[in-house]
Amino acid sequence: MSTSDEATRGSAPVATARLRRDPRQDWIARNRLHPQHQSVLATLEGATSPPAWMGPQGRLRRNPHAVGFIGPNGRRRIDRSGVQAGATASPAGRAQTADVQAARDRRRAVTLEAPAGWIAVVPDTATGRLTEHDRDLFGLARRLADSGLQPEGAELAVVAILFGDSPPPALEQALGEAGADRVVCLAVAQGYAPEARLAACTRVDDALAPRHWLFPDTALDGGDLGRRLAVRLGERPACGVWRVEADGGLDAVGSCVCRTGSGRKDQPRPLPRILMALAECAEPVVETRHEARAMALEPPHVPQAPQARLEDLGAVAVDPAEIALHEAPFILSGGNGVGDWPGFHRAAQALGASEGASRVAVDDGHMPRHRQVGATGTFVSARVYLAVGISGAIQHLQGIQRCDKIIAVNRDPGCDMVKRADLSVIGNGDEILAELVRLVEAGGERGGKGDSEPGDTHEFRPAETSSKEALNVA
Repeated sequence: MSTSDEATRGSAPVATARLRRDPRQDWIARNRLHPQHQSVLATLEGATSPPAWMGPQGRLRRNPHAVGFIGPNGRRRIDRSGVQAGATASPAGRAQTADVQAARDRRRAVTLEAPAGWIAVVPDTATGRLTEHDRDLFGLARRLADSGLQPEGAELAVVAILFGDSPPPALEQALGEAGADRVVCLAVAQGYAPEARLAACTRVDDALAPRHWLFPDTALDGGDLGRRLAVRLGERPACGVWRVEADGGLDAVGSCVCRTGSGRKDQPRPLPRILMALAECAEPVVETRHEARAMALEPPHVPQAPQARLEDLGAVAVDPAEIALHEAPFILSGGNGVGDWPGFHRAAQALGASEGASRVAVDDGHMPRHRQVGATGTFVSARVYLAVGISGAIQHLQGIQRCDKIIAVNRDPGCDMVKRADLSVIGNGDEILAELVRLVEAGGERGGKGDSEPGDTHEFRPAETSSKEALNVA
């Protein structure tokens, strides 16, 4: 073998009269599952493998090797939140948590003092937090604001429209990380008030004249309000938007692709002023951090008197068992460690929680298939997820990655669910559930024995206090 042959077979391209590339390295660079993929890709192109990318069919693909950390036994552990107990228990886990925080701090801060125009986004924040759909919507707004259609120096700002008082600090930080430059809070009465919200949005349109209005295309809230605003402003909205070409297309101002025919067909059309977008319509903002500065309208927004033809009778009590898993705010999930299933059902009823189960429990016939949680079942985003007797398979952990608080009840202190949980209780799940039921029932009895006037009635509603009771008792 000659010296030139040995040089061309090296680990990096050799600068000769004719540049040659190692075909094996090119193959490793294309293979995301190869153990040397990261190092070879950085050597060839100075880049890293993205954690997520849009597939050819419009579906978001995620790289499982781009998340997690190597545990003390040499196995890769999934840590999608960056703050789980198992991750901070080892040096590698602490490094992973530090990397997540450092990546958040390395975001480029963006400040706009005098924007030339506005992109208005109305997120669905009924639960006091941004959903994944809302983050995709802000990502789409940033694409429209940062497109190259505006002249040099004419920057557009993304303004988030919220209903109610000033947002809490956690929501304000989330808005800045999602891509909001300004935040406008409109004084609108709580509850179902579509006419009042429509009047508030009309007031924003008169004051700011946004270039585009963006709503999440949901069955209620954003989808309903966006259609009402389109009728009021005389605009033809785009519904079911899942892709936007802001730099050209069918029109000089861009084009969009909408899902029609019950989601079976795609219809391209020029980019309108009001868009109602589907989930995964764009990538969320991950590289910049915006200030989300509070802004007041001039003149200030004055709420209108309630419409006489509308009367809000309050929220209707809903049986937690009838709520779909992907919409349930509080889920009690059972696994192979549950021995007393009648007691499990009594606990779910007393706590006001929707029932879920692992795949093992479903395969054994203890729960129906539509109550299975996980990658092979339903992805859930509950505020509180109480897992009893679930060891924490990788498919199950993937299904609960969007939950706010996870409580694990298990006999094994070293299982993956205990490591992933924000709060862990080590013990017999059946006995702990029985004690929870006893404490909740005792609290309901005490709530009805207070001082009361004649004729007053006290009704105990576990569905409204289940999350707090579960957190306090656990």
